[in-house]
Amino acid sequence: MKRILFIDRDGTLIEEPADEQIDAFEKLKFVPGMIRNLAFIREKLDFEFVMVSNQDGLGTPAFPENTFWPVHNFILQTLEGEGITFDDILIDPHFPEDNAPTRKPGTGMVEKYMHDPDYDIANSYVIGDRETDRSFARNIGCKSLILSDEGMSWGKIAELLFAGERTAEISRTTKETDIHVSVNLDGTGHCDISTGLGFFDHMLEQIGKHGMIDLTIHTKGDLEVDEHHTIEDTAIALGECILQALGSKRGIERYGYALPMDDCLCSVCLDFGGRPWLVWDAEFKREKIGEMPTEMFLHFFKSLSDAAKMNLNIKAEGQNEHHKIEGIFKALARALKMAVRRDIYHYELPSTKGML
Repeated sequence: MKRILFIDRDGTLIEEPADEQIDAFEKLKFVPGMIRNLAFIREKLDFEFVMVSNQDGLGTPAFPENTFWPVHNFILQTLEGEGITFDDILIDPHFPEDNAPTRKPGTGMVEKYMHDPDYDIANSYVIGDRETDRSFARNIGCKSLILSDEGMSWGKIAELLFAGERTAEISRTTKETDIHVSVNLDGTGHCDISTGLGFFDHMLEQIGKHGMIDLTIHTKGDLEVDEHHTIEDTAIALGECILQALGSKRGIERYGYALPMDDCLCSVCLDFGGRPWLVWDAEFKREKIGEMPTEMFLHFFKSLSDAAKMNLNIKAEGQNEHHKIEGIFKALARALKMAVRRDIYHYELPSTKGML
């Protein structure tokens, strides 16, 4: 079955000026990274390209009297010169009527594709820059990639389409804990975390927020016994989830990071080489920070390292115990962000062995 990229024009292919009118050549600017990455998608993948726009603005066959029809032609000719051609170009014929059924997020312009059994709409995408484009995708029944989302760029769009989303979900139930973890390594840092230990939640949120990883962790543990099982089993489930989301590891940077936090200097260097190991050089004088025993910090990172099959080297120095452990978690997050970054233009395993 055929898949489609429904691609918006203004704000997605070309930048929209403050007045939202591309009514002169000097206002025309292509969105950074668009040409290189769209050409890559066209060359490497089998999507059909369909331009869908609410905006006339540049002049279209529906408005031939518009003197800036040449601007639209110039865009198409420029893209064609880079190997980017469109299988169909759909401009709202009722522009500028706000309530026309052909105006996005209405689906009037694309009904022929939605009802054609030859097209795999569920695995097609809308690429746009506005919430209306996201709604347009929902109305069509396909996915969306929106440039205005944090962390989204044409480079990220090409990466996700070519190499796939890196998500994983694990549920782990024992007599001591009941845990559900999901991760999206290409997320925006959205977190939904509840372990029953407030300080532990706060530390896990650092991983998601500073690692730009969407992270859900719901843990119900036998806290009436103590905190050990909750912390250890959460680390195991999180590590397994990260390992699963990494998939083949092709194109990843593999390594990563250090950072200061107030009076502390925290270093977390990691390697997703497949050989788990932990070097721990951090001492804590307090018995607990919040409800979390400081003796469990080492145990958390050891369990995480083993489950994710990563080498972790952790060092921290400083006086404030809270700052020290928070700095470690933040440094881990930044190390993860660096290490999982993918380069689809060098889509190889980062190993001389040929395997990780």
